[in-house]
Amino acid sequence: MSEAAVAKPPAAGPFSVFERMVAWRYLRSRRKETVISVIASISFLGIMLGVATLIVVMAVMNGFRAELLTRILGVNGHLIVQPLDMPLEDYAQVASRINGVPGVQYAIPLIDGQVLAQGNIGGGSGALVRGIRGEDLVNISIVANNIKQGSIAGFDTSEGVAIGSRMADNLGLVLGDTITLIAPDGDVTPLGTTPRMKGYPITAIFEVGMSEYDSSIVYMPFSEAQLYFNMDGRAQAIEIYVDNPDNVDALKPKIEEASQRPITMVDWRERNRTFFDALQVERNVMFMILTLIVLVAALNIISGLIMLVKDKGHDIAILRTMGATRGAILRIFLMTGAAIGVVGTIAGVLLGVVICLNVERIRQFFSWLAGERLFNPELYFLSQLPARMDASETISVILMALVLSFLATLFPAWRAARLDPVEALRYE
Repeated sequence: MSEAAVAKPPAAGPFSVFERMVAWRYLRSRRKETVISVIASISFLGIMLGVATLIVVMAVMNGFRAELLTRILGVNGHLIVQPLDMPLEDYAQVASRINGVPGVQYAIPLIDGQVLAQGNIGGGSGALVRGIRGEDLVNISIVANNIKQGSIAGFDTSEGVAIGSRMADNLGLVLGDTITLIAPDGDVTPLGTTPRMKGYPITAIFEVGMSEYDSSIVYMPFSEAQLYFNMDGRAQAIEIYVDNPDNVDALKPKIEEASQRPITMVDWRERNRTFFDALQVERNVMFMILTLIVLVAALNIISGLIMLVKDKGHDIAILRTMGATRGAILRIFLMTGAAIGVVGTIAGVLLGVVICLNVERIRQFFSWLAGERLFNPELYFLSQLPARMDASETISVILMALVLSFLATLFPAWRAARLDPVEALRYE
């Protein structure tokens, strides 16, 4: 007989059809393997729900931060410039020079002050009056594009004010009503300083979607604010909006040069540092806590595979006797456990994406079901529940779930591969 006739057939390569077939067979449920099948199902559901929860929570927190940042930087400037040497009387010229700096969208002379606002109902509420020119108010698109009633056309000559929708509701005011503003720093008389009180007609009602601003800001024509706050011919500060808020540091030297006077500058990060730092810490903590859900599901994979190895001891002995190598046994159980993790991760990603795309509808449904508001704008600042998925974060969640799933299969698969045919029979 020739040497070719007695040669052994070539061994199947790693992850061959045979290994995949056996791994798939172990994933299928039989009557006597009900417990193992239940544990595998629980592991699958745990990974799916863990991945979906992570994606949804991170997307909501990203959307929450992005929406807050959009509204905060839409209403407030990215940089506040105030003079150090003298009253800002040449505010128009300074603003014009700053407007010429590349990277600056527009510079707005501004007067603001705290007042008590009174309307038709209630005892009044605190408000922030912002004196602004009509041409500048048009540039603040988040306000100008969200006028619900009235108009800001002819704002400079209207002698009226624009207020937020929540302030109008809280004070029982509608378009054309008069709002009374009381400032603590009023006229100086022989009897002392008396508060200044004056009524203004409401010419516009806006809604930017952030309750803090909709309930507290009053826009007043710049000339009226000068009279009201005793700042005739002066501005309090210049508010600057830039193209890229993250690049504001690079613009500071150019803005200082264009001001042609000693100034102090405060950017948006300094003004809101505590708030956004708290959001970042909360986001990181939530990611770590919710990762435990996926970790628990991965531990279920370990327990399920260990039980499967014990149950399949006789099968392992037969496979080894038939010529299956330790590597083949290892790969069979790796594929068995990894399949649960991979399919669970894919299902979790799909579920998370569907929830993110419909998160506001889901919130409204549960609000209707519970009969109460589940996302109160007074507490969460925003009128809608936002969700914004980040590709890099989603990929990191997927990789984390897959790595945990693969790691969970290593010990049971290694334990199965170590069994020799004689030892495997002891599991029967």
